[in-house]
Amino acid sequence: MQTQEITDIDYQRFKRFLEDACGILLGDGKQYLIVSRLTRLLRDENIASLSNLISAVERGQPHHLRDAVIDAMTTNETSWFRDVQPFETLGQVIFPELDKLRSSSLRIWSAACSSGQEPYTISMMLSEYCRKFPSNRIASSQIIATDISSSMLVQAKKAEYEDVAVGRGLSDQRRQQFFTKQGDRWRVIDEVKQRVSFRPQNLLQSFGTLGKFDIIFCRNVLIYFSADRKKDILQRMAQSLNKGGYLFLGASETISGYTDAFDLVRTPHSTVYRKKD
Repeated sequence: MQTQEITDIDYQRFKRFLEDACGILLGDGKQYLIVSRLTRLLRDENIASLSNLISAVERGQPHHLRDAVIDAMTTNETSWFRDVQPFETLGQVIFPELDKLRSSSLRIWSAACSSGQEPYTISMMLSEYCRKFPSNRIASSQIIATDISSSMLVQAKKAEYEDVAVGRGLSDQRRQQFFTKQGDRWRVIDEVKQRVSFRPQNLLQSFGTLGKFDIIFCRNVLIYFSADRKKDILQRMAQSLNKGGYLFLGASETISGYTDAFDLVRTPHSTVYRKKD
């Protein structure tokens, strides 16, 4: 297949498609990104050019192509205990508080979970908390993990990782405690895995069917969306939280200017947002 190029007109068409389909807002000068991420898809689908591919996804035929393009364009950067501080806040501040306030187990949502490191990390933190406080009431808490990428969800459900992936953010102690070695891969232990269930979810679409939550992680996701879409997503996430529930965002993300449904809470470790009563 010859080297692909994308015209300015086709670039604008693709930008509109991608934002409408999944909310990702491409800036100017990202033609190289489209070419690099979609060239393999063109070959696999036997499509002659990017222009033909864009026309196909605009028509919605074949149906699977739309999801394949979104899959290819989604950034799946993740690691265990990413940025560390939010998980210290979770284990040392949020879990103890909600354990006292809630009469039953918690429901936690990991939005845009990628290959599963974030929800499994949350489950590991819960295991550590429960071992430290055996009389807790939250050991059977549920973690709902969602992503728009079907291939990432397939990978996450397996709960199996290569040496390189396990090495990113995990201490030797936690690796030995929460994984078993199977051949050349590491498998998350059942105690951690069984709390987590995975579902497909486009954040642009209603997530009311997911139910109510006590904690939502939506970290390093909103940076890809326009201001209007950020406002919409944050307002709907507020509606999905129980009173006094917590929202974790990425270090460079904020609710300022988008919603007034939360109070800013500063902990010794990081900043988190608490839904107003």
